[in-house]
Amino acid sequence: MTSEQTFELRTGQTLTLRQAHPDDAEAILDYIHLVSGESDNLSFGVGEFTTTLEKQKQVLEQWSANGGLYLLALVDGEIASTLTFETGSRPRNEHKGEFGITVQKKFWNLGIATKMLSYMIDWAKLVPRIRKINLHVRTDNDRAIALYEKLGFQHEGRETRSMQIHGQFFDTYLMGLPLD
Repeated sequence: MTSEQTFELRTGQTLTLRQAHPDDAEAILDYIHLVSGESDNLSFGVGEFTTTLEKQKQVLEQWSANGGLYLLALVDGEIASTLTFETGSRPRNEHKGEFGITVQKKFWNLGIATKMLSYMIDWAKLVPRIRKINLHVRTDNDRAIALYEKLGFQHEGRETRSMQIHGQFFDTYLMGLPLD
């Protein structure tokens, strides 16, 4: 599997998927601040992601060394999406990991999330110790749920009151994809 993949979107724009580098830290922080206000489906909202530039550089330096994946989707050089995947750190849970994904709103409905998830699944299959991918998704996020189901993720449970946004509680589904 090549570490960088390029596709043409139906808009004619070029989509490039690649792993993040410490030099991407500032652009990633700008991106996170932007998308935090675009959707309530994320695990963070406006002003809740307070990592410094130096800390973000350190995170990016250590991410792959710790066995994870920090993936960027660039559309004509602009960050359109990020995906992070981390495994457990102990022998009893290092075989599984959980991911989070964001897509900038102006790039919704272009198939970017599908490309990002497919990249992650293919990457995980090449890592011998990873046997399962997990996720949490709000139960009312029908588009995301449909995408995860299309890619083979199965419903495994429901967490009630998993998120609280503006005083309202939201449940999430736990979904998983075994890689065996």
